[in-house]
Amino acid sequence: MVRREAEFTEFVAARRPRLRRLAYALCGDWHTADDIVQTALAKLYVAWPKVHRQGAMDAYCVRIIARVRIDEHRRVWGRETPGLDGFDLASRETDPALRPDLVRALAALPEMQRKVVVLRHWWGLSVAEAADQLGIGVGTVKSHSSRALARLAVLMSDSHEGATS
Repeated sequence: MVRREAEFTEFVAARRPRLRRLAYALCGDWHTADDIVQTALAKLYVAWPKVHRQGAMDAYCVRIIARVRIDEHRRVWGRETPGLDGFDLASRETDPALRPDLVRALAALPEMQRKVVVLRHWWGLSVAEAADQLGIGVGTVKSHSSRALARLAVLMSDSHEGATS
């Protein structure tokens, strides 16, 4: 039991900031992101022996975070418009001058397109992994990704042109 708790504590200490950023990218609110991560970690703790034995802790957390967000979004009282103001892109190799424009562009995407972009291009999941995490088909991930990237290109080009005019 002591070993289990030590391993779990070590995992949480190492992964919590990244999991929190993922949750924020999916929901657009730091407080909600903290709640989502806490729920995911509580579920992970219960399943820890099995998940740890399989070495699937990260995948399990990503799946739970995505599903908890979907569950929260479906609740009537939780229907808030997600925003991405202050989005933490510090871990990305993006030109700092473009970050506010990127945040605004991401916020302009429909929620599912934003989720796909975050999971695929920020979190680095494959198409199949993103589909599995979101509970949608591979083709749906591809179409959301294609539409979202095309829309982001337009939005980023519009904001860049506006800045240089």
